[in-house]
Amino acid sequence: MLVHGLGGSRRSWRLVIDALAAQREVIAIDLPGFGCTPALSGDASIRRLADALTEYLQASGLIGIDAVGSGMGARLLLELASRGGVVGAVVALAPSGFAKGWERAVHFISTLLFNHLLRLMQPVLPFIAGHAWARALLLAQLSAHPARLPAQLVLEELRSRTASTSLNKLLFDLAFGEKAPGAAQGSMRSELLIGWGRYDRVCLPRQAMRTLSAFPDAQLHWFADSGHYPQWDTPQQIVRLILERSPGLSLALAPPAAPRVARSPHSIFDNSSGLVAPHPPPSAL
Repeated sequence: MLVHGLGGSRRSWRLVIDALAAQREVIAIDLPGFGCTPALSGDASIRRLADALTEYLQASGLIGIDAVGSGMGARLLLELASRGGVVGAVVALAPSGFAKGWERAVHFISTLLFNHLLRLMQPVLPFIAGHAWARALLLAQLSAHPARLPAQLVLEELRSRTASTSLNKLLFDLAFGEKAPGAAQGSMRSELLIGWGRYDRVCLPRQAMRTLSAFPDAQLHWFADSGHYPQWDTPQQIVRLILERSPGLSLALAPPAAPRVARSPHSIFDNSSGLVAPHPPPSAL
């Protein structure tokens, strides 16, 4: 299962999903308030998203699935891992929620201003996405090599941010809300890998050691030539890492709740729980 970050959608995994789907069953989701999934009623928070994701996995017979998350998605998976028995092996890429002091304010203000700027620039987003120099200027905080990113990926990501109905609330919760979870040494049931880009300008690299302190059973992997999204900057490396850390789909033996989630070698989307939405195979993205 692939869980996107703040402002993203299932399409954020465009550069890795085909390679993963060639060897694993892959479920990429739109979290509530992002992509095609409606927002949760009431206030949005990381805890409520984690509860919704747990309910979806239970209803779909996917408890114990191996999972990969980025940013906010990684934070959600750490929350589920700390609860025990919800997910299997986890690869958490630059999880949000481990900033301290001034880092929190900088993260909140810079991201808030960036999202406001994108909304003002909506009419020219296709132009920005289509030119390497414009991508380099606008996405320097997110990627170590923004000019190299495919135009379609960038356009989808920017439009996802402007369309999200939950982004600002969740941004505030990540920056100033409930403290990120932790797990005592020896308590993790499955493997946990923390991944971090050396040039991450969203979740600063110093936060990696704080994450390890909260999860002492985890291992840390540095992406030497990556910014906040290793799945963008080093897609081949992240695919190898994910396949090594998830030798097979680990699912609970309990039968799935109806309606059953269809499975194929491709990315799968199911809207029976309201958490994710129908989507064509990766080749049709």
